[in-house]
Amino acid sequence: MTLQTRIRLFTRLGEYILQDNADWQDCKERAYRENPWFITEFIELSVKKIAENFLQEKALTDWALAYSVPDCPNQPKNIGIVMAGNIPLVGFHDLLCSFISGHKTTAKASSKDSVLMKHLVKKLAEWNPTVLDKIVFADNLKGCDAYIATGSNNTSRYFEYYFGKYPNIIRKNRSSVAILDGTETPVALLALADDIQFYFGLGCRNITKIFVPQGYDFIPLLDALRKYEHFMDFHKYKHNYDYHLAILIMSNRYYMNNDSTILTENIAVFSPVSQVHYAFYSDAKTVLNELASNEEVQCIVGHGQVPFGMAQSPSLTDYADGIDTMAFLTNL
Repeated sequence: MTLQTRIRLFTRLGEYILQDNADWQDCKERAYRENPWFITEFIELSVKKIAENFLQEKALTDWALAYSVPDCPNQPKNIGIVMAGNIPLVGFHDLLCSFISGHKTTAKASSKDSVLMKHLVKKLAEWNPTVLDKIVFADNLKGCDAYIATGSNNTSRYFEYYFGKYPNIIRKNRSSVAILDGTETPVALLALADDIQFYFGLGCRNITKIFVPQGYDFIPLLDALRKYEHFMDFHKYKHNYDYHLAILIMSNRYYMNNDSTILTENIAVFSPVSQVHYAFYSDAKTVLNELASNEEVQCIVGHGQVPFGMAQSPSLTDYADGIDTMAFLTNL
């Protein structure tokens, strides 16, 4: 399968996932039934971002050219990929990297996100049966030549144990932060609300902590976050909100809320669903310098950083954990 064929297949897939094909609509409904966190609006958001940011023929061609991806690798490897399932199709980029680089993929789909992924691979195989030789799903990833595994800080220890002697990329917990200076417009704060609440805040590119100057007025941000008041209609989100609010009250800790999102001061980067941590700063440059070496931080949103509202719009070269997946694969 030539590079051009591989690129055209995924370009066609990008066109497919933006259509209202009956099989695809049924697949998305099944994905929600199996994982209630995958509500319709967030499945649609995820596939739209993938189609527009990843699956454009020119973007894929330029991307492959930048890494000198061969038409047909002389010695293609078998890449074992352990996929996460925190947001819809979160493992898609790894699959795309492996396929475009010309390797074979043996993937372990997350039980939380197997429906969408397997449907898309099945669709690729319908268009080109050779795909069945290039992408397979398995529960056991023994015998692969290299591994890409995404999980928590706990599961990373198991990944290191099982995959450590092979070439690997092993990812741990990550989240994202925003640095505000108080000059943000209402439009910027609404965009920040998206960065915080898309996918219920479960993605590594979701903002779970904000850094603000002393004396910062939180009211405009709390008002902007009312954009997601409807989250309280989803029982899983509401249970998180009620539980964490009760913990703060019983702990006699200071908090602010707008009846759907909780703000509380906390040194931790990670915050639970429905809650956002904040910290005060006196010098923004110092905060940036400290964050630069923080391995828990995926991306930083703010003036001069990732623009407000763009945290969940990664490009082909916005690699998870800052590790260049394509460089890893093309250099095997």
